[in-house]
Amino acid sequence: MLICREARGSSSVSGVIFHIAEVSAWQAAQVSGDYRVSTRGRTLSDEGFIHAARRDQVVDVAEALYADAGPLLLLSIDPTRLSSPVRDDEVAPGIVFPHIYGPIELEAVVAVAPLERGTDGRFALPRS
Repeated sequence: MLICREARGSSSVSGVIFHIAEVSAWQAAQVSGDYRVSTRGRTLSDEGFIHAARRDQVVDVAEALYADAGPLLLLSIDPTRLSSPVRDDEVAPGIVFPHIYGPIELEAVVAVAPLERGTDGRFALPRS
């Protein structure tokens, strides 16, 4: 069950947030002008929002949902450049993730980097 909660009394999330994208989905966004994939195999239309994460959440999300996926990218998103609302949602007691309630405009994506596995076999964050 998804529990919606405003971020510390504000309707916006501060700081850069991240989204794991399959290469083909990002390439499609370059053609269409915006990004509309919520999570692996699910669109914005399916979910009603696009899943995002804070930097310290990315590796766990990648391991849980993308372990057998092909090439991945990590999109760095500046929420202040989005026209869609961004909100912290409590997805389980004490577990909060940012969600984007609309498409991601390409100009809101401030960096794109490969999300690859380290020598230990786990996903490793790109250097910031």
